[in-house]
Amino acid sequence: MSMADATMLHALCQRYQAVLLENHPDCVTIATAGQAQDDLMEALRFVCHARIEVLSWSPGQIAAWRDKNDRIDPTPFDQENLATAARLERLLQLALQHRASDIHLEPQADGFRVRLRIDGVLQIASTLSLASGHALVARLKVLAALDIAERRFPQDGQFSQQHDTGQNLSFRLSTLPTQYGEKAVLRLQQHAEQTDSLNRLGMSAPLLLHFQQALNQPQGMILVTGPTGSGKTLTLYSALSWLNQPQRNICSVEDPIEIPLPGIIQTQVNHKIDLGFRQVLRALLRQDPDIIMLGEIRDAETAAIAVNAAQTGHLVLSTLHTNSTLETLVRLRQMGLPGYQLGPALKMVIAQRLVRRLCPYCRQTGERLDNLPATLWSGTLQNWLATGCDRCFSGFYGRLALFEVLPISQPLQAAIASDASQQQLQSLVAEQNLSRLFSEGLQAVNRGDTTLEELKRVTGSYYE
Repeated sequence: MSMADATMLHALCQRYQAVLLENHPDCVTIATAGQAQDDLMEALRFVCHARIEVLSWSPGQIAAWRDKNDRIDPTPFDQENLATAARLERLLQLALQHRASDIHLEPQADGFRVRLRIDGVLQIASTLSLASGHALVARLKVLAALDIAERRFPQDGQFSQQHDTGQNLSFRLSTLPTQYGEKAVLRLQQHAEQTDSLNRLGMSAPLLLHFQQALNQPQGMILVTGPTGSGKTLTLYSALSWLNQPQRNICSVEDPIEIPLPGIIQTQVNHKIDLGFRQVLRALLRQDPDIIMLGEIRDAETAAIAVNAAQTGHLVLSTLHTNSTLETLVRLRQMGLPGYQLGPALKMVIAQRLVRRLCPYCRQTGERLDNLPATLWSGTLQNWLATGCDRCFSGFYGRLALFEVLPISQPLQAAIASDASQQQLQSLVAEQNLSRLFSEGLQAVNRGDTTLEELKRVTGSYYE
């Protein structure tokens, strides 16, 4: 019986009020209060590859056995649990030490690979034996209240754990069946103290002014766009904190709630009971809201409800998975939203990315570039090199945000309302002469905040 199987057996017994009497490779013996439930037997057959013996005891016998065995020396099984718990604690400490946002536990043919996502890039942290890896995944599933006997379907859960510093850390767990077993990804949730003001998001002064003007509107829709992990949620939370005043009713619907914000009504969707974004958003509109934050627009129906709310006296903030501000206008049209509704409702679109920030202690000047197109950069660009030192990871420490802000001007609003072509929209966007993502990134490169290679990695090259 492997360590992982022992962990699952122990959890199953706790769930079904049973006790594990013997755990041998050829026979597993448990005792239950009364007849063993069918669900328990099915789970045991799935977990165990040995003969199963089930004894029917009275509740008094179960309680007496527990009283007696709670006072004896730890069994090998208890020692296995302690070893797995210690291994998990060390892994969490390593992830926090390196500022990791995600921990990947990946089963391979001959062991488990452990990788940490540090400043947006996966780095190999260690390897584990198959038995240790499976035990670690099983323990995480127990902590997240997932079904440890179910390894055929993906599962998602959450749990909190007290850190040595006294800080209460929240984690989100996702499991996925793979060729060699279950892969687990553990994400460290952000906390309220990480919510910055708008002034510290990293927007340049002109872009920040446009953003604040849009937030001061009594109604309309503001969309923050970008791929997963580009900082959209933190931008929205910072905007909500800036708007948060006692005379306003601010509500949000999220999946999940990543940062609890005092004074704001936050609701988490629950797909297990069919409580999705659409259902919560409809309910929020009956809660007399002034401002609504919708975690993500995922389908046409949700988009239509959000646009309707933005037209009827509510300020709506949300996110969309698109790559640029112009692409957002096209994507909303593809969702079937009529232009005459979308045009008056949309007030601003923000596209953003996160690039790794150079370590200020070990960065070095690189070559100066003078061959960039004048439309992107005039003059010579100072590039930098990431070298690495004992203060950072691979020459980078933390990340900074790049923004592309598109206010919806009256000509652009009229074009959207009249279902203008993509070429017409592109011309109107160009006429506003706004800074693009890549241009903002070049400013950061020249300042020594990041490298041109890192900028290309995240945004792609706009001139090659």
